[in-house]
Amino acid sequence: MIREIVQVGDPVLRETCKPVTRFDKELWTLLDDMRETLKAAEGAGLAAPQVGVPVRAVQVDVEEGFFELINPVLVSQKGEQTGPEGCLSVRGKAGTVTRPDKVKVVFSDRNGNRCSLVARGFFARAVCHELDHLDGILYTDKASNVHDVED
Repeated sequence: MIREIVQVGDPVLRETCKPVTRFDKELWTLLDDMRETLKAAEGAGLAAPQVGVPVRAVQVDVEEGFFELINPVLVSQKGEQTGPEGCLSVRGKAGTVTRPDKVKVVFSDRNGNRCSLVARGFFARAVCHELDHLDGILYTDKASNVHDVED
């Protein structure tokens, strides 16, 4: 089911999300709905609070593949990249953000198995952007040159 993507101003986007403690049908439904919502919105990533659910779950859909990260923790970062960002919850705006060029993240998959991944370039940017959502941080908090863009 495609869910509504909440927009800037909704208080859920500023919450610190709770860890996922139950890896069950309710979580799987949320993840399946998020994937469908992300695909329909043609975005690179989506965090649970963006669909109004303040739990630590994100999805990233980039050239390297589709990834679900439950209770993700950034364990290392290297380098720096600066580039444009937008957000499905901040429609009509874009800005320039500096992020790590390489990150390592540990997380659980939808079944509760512990995993890790290393992301570089745009993949790292997308992961960092989505993880920020879990702590109530929007890219506009870090961006310079935020400006209007056409939809």
